[in-house]
Amino acid sequence: MTTKTKNCLDKPVLKAVDFFCGAGGVSCGFRNAGIEVLGGIDIDSKFEKTFENNNDAKFLNEDVSNLACEKLGELLPVTRNDGNMIFVGCSPCQYYSNLKSDKTKSKGNRLLLDDFKEFVLYYLPGFVFIENVPGLETKLGSPLHKFKKALRKEGYVFDQNVLNAKYFGVPQNRRRFVLIASRVTKNISLPNQVRNKENIITVKRAIGNYKTFPKIKAGAQDNSSFLHSSSRLSKLNLERVKLTPKNGGSRKAWANNGILQLECYKNHDGHHDVYGRLSWDKPAPTITTRFTYTSTGRYSHPEQNRGISLREGATLQSFPLDYNFYSSSKGTIATMIGNAVPPKLAEAIGRALKEHWNRWQNSKQEHVH
Repeated sequence: MTTKTKNCLDKPVLKAVDFFCGAGGVSCGFRNAGIEVLGGIDIDSKFEKTFENNNDAKFLNEDVSNLACEKLGELLPVTRNDGNMIFVGCSPCQYYSNLKSDKTKSKGNRLLLDDFKEFVLYYLPGFVFIENVPGLETKLGSPLHKFKKALRKEGYVFDQNVLNAKYFGVPQNRRRFVLIASRVTKNISLPNQVRNKENIITVKRAIGNYKTFPKIKAGAQDNSSFLHSSSRLSKLNLERVKLTPKNGGSRKAWANNGILQLECYKNHDGHHDVYGRLSWDKPAPTITTRFTYTSTGRYSHPEQNRGISLREGATLQSFPLDYNFYSSSKGTIATMIGNAVPPKLAEAIGRALKEHWNRWQNSKQEHVH
């Protein structure tokens, strides 16, 4: 018997299994909230080293769609009807995002929530947490409604809302649908969004310290674990960044330049964030998997002529500075970072769940006495 499992038997501990764990954004946040992460499950083996080395938890390289529910109990110390357990199901769901992109590739992901539901119904954990794109609640054919119906049937209570990560210590404007559910408490509520300007972390506060994030040029390669590397820029893109005004400037500054202006924007006045610079005094826009490219959004550094580095992107996602990402591919690391649930948002959710769990534990003690 491992020490981890033995301790669980000595005294109740709030534990979690992180389905679709990716690089471990939720696990990182939950551990900071004092929740023990037993393991993460993901179909992509590329996440294994990053997940395990940072989160002191087992990584299961499994396809949740093909994993038998009972098999999970053989792979991790998970039992049925455990009130001290959280199942986390932040499945990839670009299919329901409001971005007008090609959804063909993500169609296969649209039913991952249904697969997760099977595990919830089989194990009936005390708590459930899902995070996804806001469209999960509103789009026709979303599996969310069936998911909630199944939860209700098993006696779960839940709270849901679209939360903005910027209100929870994440230096980024990132709106996400969040649902938490409980089978062991009479009610449950999400943490409050404190819409207080003082609480919002700006880009300057997050990545403006040049001792931590030294000045670098486009194409800089940092081979240390800090990964302060930025993407190379073509000659034209470097010119575009140079002509984009510092601290929040947009591509409008070179709109009349026949060489630099893009054909697609000559008769189109939208997507102003493309080729834009971050503003020092605001949170960053949503960090996507393509945040290292200046051409995919407002991802140019506020004053240096380059895109933001891998480490700057991770920091804007609220990953700790010592969270290490393992891959020889910059694109893979950017995907790990951009797809993650921001750890600070996960930590706020984790603290809320722990508060409800503590109340439940205390009420059980009172009944004993």
